Amino acid sequence: MAIRSRASTRIWRPSASLIVMALYLIFLLLPIYWLVNMSLKTNTEILGSFSLWPQDLTLANYEKILTDPSWYMGYVNSLIYVVMNTVISLAVALPAAYAFSRYSFMGDKHLFFWLLTNRMAPPAVFALPFFQLYSSIGLFDTHIAVALAHCLFNVPLAVWILEGFMRGVPKEIDETAYIDGYSFPRFFVQIFTPLIASGIGVAAFFCFMFSWVELLLSRTLTSVDAKPIAATMTRTVGAAGVDWGVLAAAGVLTIVPGALVIYFVRNYIAKGFALGRV
Repeated sequence: MAIRSRASTRIWRPSASLIVMALYLIFLLLPIYWLVNMSLKTNTEILGSFSLWPQDLTLANYEKILTDPSWYMGYVNSLIYVVMNTVISLAVALPAAYAFSRYSFMGDKHLFFWLLTNRMAPPAVFALPFFQLYSSIGLFDTHIAVALAHCLFNVPLAVWILEGFMRGVPKEIDETAYIDGYSFPRFFVQIFTPLIASGIGVAAFFCFMFSWVELLLSRTLTSVDAKPIAATMTRTVGAAGVDWGVLAAAGVLTIVPGALVIYFVRNYIAKGFALGRV
């Protein structure tokens, strides 16, 4: 009875790791909460007082973004060139990664290293050359211009990720498929691609996220017709000053596509970490 009474009166104490994890989550979620909090306030309340939640809740900021073409077209433009870039990057990276993983040729390691060095360079280095090139050939302020510019950074990353996944697939599968009469395109699409679905998901995620958050090239290479939401958000200063509420609402809506992508490819990302290639 004494043992039971002692066990029943035992006080639960959180472990140090639990406390650290809770503080870390609060640290991560606090900026997002504050952004949502600001998006539901008026500019007068944002600038006039400090409050942990909206005193006069309003959806006018979201209404302006969803009804004003100068705002919602920024999201449309961003999604167009991001999807284009992801598709182009994967279409180029898949055969390139297969070649690096399956064949040995003169200068293969040097070529692979050269691809990665393109990823190491900051986008600012290529902003002016891309601007002059696209202006001269009539691609300035188009979605394909930004998509192709981002391929310079996303293709090397996708090749590096996919090459690691492809090396994990035994070469005997290729040989068996050829013996069974499969052509290379049929083998690659029907047999090989499903085996590296996790790698494709991881590569698509990183291509999407880089292209979605990149600002310098997308702002330099567009002006009106293809201007992305990131560029629109940096031009919110008017005669009355900065519209903080609308800017916060735009930030919240900008997080949504990335969060959805993470949700749908979360299993692939976990497998990528488990395989040690991410």
